[in-house]
Amino acid sequence: MTTATKPSTQKAWAKALIPPAKEFPLTPLPLISGKIPEGLRGTLYRNGPGRLEREPKVRVGHWFDGDGAILRVHFTDDGATGLYRYVQTKGYKEETAAGKFLYGNYGMTAPGPIWNQWLKPIKNAANTSVLALPDKLLALWEGGQPHALDLQTLETSGLDDLAALDAGAPYSAHPKRDPQTGEIFNFGIVAGMNGKLNIYKSDSTGKILQKGEVQLDGIPLVHDFVFAGQYLVFFVPPVRLKALPVLAGISSYSDSLEWQPKLGTQILVVDRDTLSVVSRSETDPWYQWHFSNGYVDTDGMVIVDFVHYADFQTNQYLKEIASGETHTPAKPTLYQVRLNPQTGKAISVQELLNRPGEFPLVPQQYVGKASPHTYLSVFREGADIGKEILGAIARFDNQTGNLTETDLGENRYPTEPIYVTDALNPAQGWVLTVVYDGNSDTSEVWVMDSDRLDDQPVCRLALPSVVPMGFHGTWKPA
Repeated sequence: MTTATKPSTQKAWAKALIPPAKEFPLTPLPLISGKIPEGLRGTLYRNGPGRLEREPKVRVGHWFDGDGAILRVHFTDDGATGLYRYVQTKGYKEETAAGKFLYGNYGMTAPGPIWNQWLKPIKNAANTSVLALPDKLLALWEGGQPHALDLQTLETSGLDDLAALDAGAPYSAHPKRDPQTGEIFNFGIVAGMNGKLNIYKSDSTGKILQKGEVQLDGIPLVHDFVFAGQYLVFFVPPVRLKALPVLAGISSYSDSLEWQPKLGTQILVVDRDTLSVVSRSETDPWYQWHFSNGYVDTDGMVIVDFVHYADFQTNQYLKEIASGETHTPAKPTLYQVRLNPQTGKAISVQELLNRPGEFPLVPQQYVGKASPHTYLSVFREGADIGKEILGAIARFDNQTGNLTETDLGENRYPTEPIYVTDALNPAQGWVLTVVYDGNSDTSEVWVMDSDRLDDQPVCRLALPSVVPMGFHGTWKPA
């Protein structure tokens, strides 16, 4: 936790992230330009840190520490409405009442005397992603259980154990839904003398029906995994937690994570039916936050696309975002691994796209299968990736290698692109993103034609107040 000082060379994005976000009630969203497509009916949900600062001007230690806030944008025949609310976690309510930080988190220790580190466990920030189920919305945070919210009002009902989670058990922010069966797969890392990987299989309502367990070496940082048809694939990067400083309360989790490249990246291949390990191997060291997709090719090999970092400098860059000024370059590029599922051995590791980018995804109907395209956020051409953040939306053609992008213009910053299949024409797709315009200090919702990302958006909607750039979102069809 640091005392806030105004950076001397702030970029425009800092204006959206540093001031605490303002909630707004259900509000009709005026059209700035274009028209809402007739086949776009349903709800966009987005999650991200909405509050990085509390009085008296004290800031969190890492971008990951901010309190989660959910944006709901609902599209109907009558237009679009927006609603923005903080997740009412126990820690958020207590800190709001106190007017100050009380808890530690990923990048900060609890303020005050040393015994506060033991009296107040880290706060579940509920700030990373969302999972829309038939009867509730889950606000996800990988360090603990999800919070359940009302799909329409975003009212928080509390922690949800999905009928099987142990009290406080981690449930990651990156569940994967099988588009054919509706089954939902997810995981959580449990710390101990060594880490334990819990794997979960749920039905389409989110109820956990089956569990698997894998022992790990040390306590690694595993943020995401990939669903690849018959397999679930985990890359365990060579990052390990030094537990003693955390347990002693003298260091945060973030500051106690150590890059150990000699360990290499471990590959775990898990059977999706039994949740048991098929193979386990090791390859060269790298780090990744996010996967794009995975599938089994015609030769029976598993193909995994992900965003690759040469080391763990990305954590420092993300920490600096909370200060409003970044200095650490960490270049993320799209990579592909081809591996033998029976041995786990990587047959090839290659870079697909040299353009720095993050938050990759494929249309939901292609999850676990070969997809013609990957959508992602990228840095604008020529941007200083040590000082700027993602500034454009792009589509990568997995057959030709071509990149088509929407350049939003200077000082405009999108969130992760969300692909939506048109309800009236399944061959048509739309890409939705929330854009912060640093020129006017406003936020908008953009709808773009997935086949014409280099054209003007088909629709722009004004939001009532600034919604800070966040992490992940989802679409729930009408």
